[in-house]
Amino acid sequence: MKVLVVGNGGREHALAWKLLQSPQVEQCFCTPGNGGTALLEGCENLPYAVDDFANIAEFVQKNNIDLVVVGPEAPLAKGITDYLQRYNIKVFGPTQAGAQIESSKSWAKKLMAGAGIAIAQGETFNNADAAKAYIAQQGAPIVVKADTLAAGKGVIVAQTIQEAQAAVDELMETGFSSIVVEECLQGEEVSILALTDGKTVRPLLPAQDHKRIGEGDTGLNTGGMGAYAPAPIATPDLLERVQTEILEPTVSALRQQGIDYCGVLYAGLMVTAEGDPKVLEYNCRFGDPETQAVLPLLETSLDELLMACIEGRLEAFPPLQWYEGSAVCVVAASEGYPGNYEKGNVITGIKEAEKLGATVFQAGTQLQGDRLLTDGGRVLGVTSRGKDFNTAIETVYSCMEAINFPGQYYRRDIGHRVR
Repeated sequence: MKVLVVGNGGREHALAWKLLQSPQVEQCFCTPGNGGTALLEGCENLPYAVDDFANIAEFVQKNNIDLVVVGPEAPLAKGITDYLQRYNIKVFGPTQAGAQIESSKSWAKKLMAGAGIAIAQGETFNNADAAKAYIAQQGAPIVVKADTLAAGKGVIVAQTIQEAQAAVDELMETGFSSIVVEECLQGEEVSILALTDGKTVRPLLPAQDHKRIGEGDTGLNTGGMGAYAPAPIATPDLLERVQTEILEPTVSALRQQGIDYCGVLYAGLMVTAEGDPKVLEYNCRFGDPETQAVLPLLETSLDELLMACIEGRLEAFPPLQWYEGSAVCVVAASEGYPGNYEKGNVITGIKEAEKLGATVFQAGTQLQGDRLLTDGGRVLGVTSRGKDFNTAIETVYSCMEAINFPGQYYRRDIGHRVR
């Protein structure tokens, strides 16, 4: 079969890499892809932007593509699945209505509250003064979020009332007309990426992401500076509760809204000190960089799993198979990220890192001739598997030493909670 992956990040490189491991997948295309997908054997980059639905549909039809996998949230929120389905194209990724679970935090909170799912309590505001008054009433710490898509960075965990009120101004001045202000849940975060055909839900291995730019989980939020799987905090008992108290009620609530949700339900959870899971937010796609830590552990063929979702037969699909051990992904970022950063710096050492045992997923890169250059804030996701976390962590950091580009920055404490 032939597969098209939509997107250009490390997540999309990982998806293409995993799909090509299947004996059923003869060729993979990525649009627009990156330097890593350009170099991936069996993969070819296309020049279409993720929201160029017409050219994507035309290419799929002319080239007999069997499956389209949508990586990022933006084209899902704009309706790429709805568009392609008009041409009877098989797409893994929810419709525009389903993607609201990520594109509108207020919509998602109403959906979950109506289904009795445990969430952070809060309110939605279109007026800065009203939001600031609510913050003064509630006190701090408190969380201020952009209501719409913000590439993983529109969340401010404010420690003081003044900081929270400044966050309101910052987000609204940035162009977010609607914001959510909610209680600051305390505990430990865990990411559950689950696949669903709209009826059955199958979670992948639990992962833990490191969102903050600085070591010790300090500084600004980013799209993710590293991840590891399986996260030990997600015990079998906790996962059972997540399945019955969160994932299944969410799919049922979506169905009651008339939404046939086929794709990833990514639940960002807070596990409280009492051991109770609460939903911080939902995403409608594979996480980045969690995908780069989870997929290397997946033994089941990814293409067969995604097709089972699309064809509505996930309930009958065999139990997922996983490789033993752990996986850790460390993100190498450009200096200045998540703020301003340079592009066009030469990257070296990837082949050497792979010889040392890493799988290097490229994100913000581009290939110019035989030179690989930086082209984004998060440049690489370097992943290693090991028999346990200590082995995986030691391997990944020895591999990081082989890679270099001017201004390279990475956290040296990814996985600190499991060491």
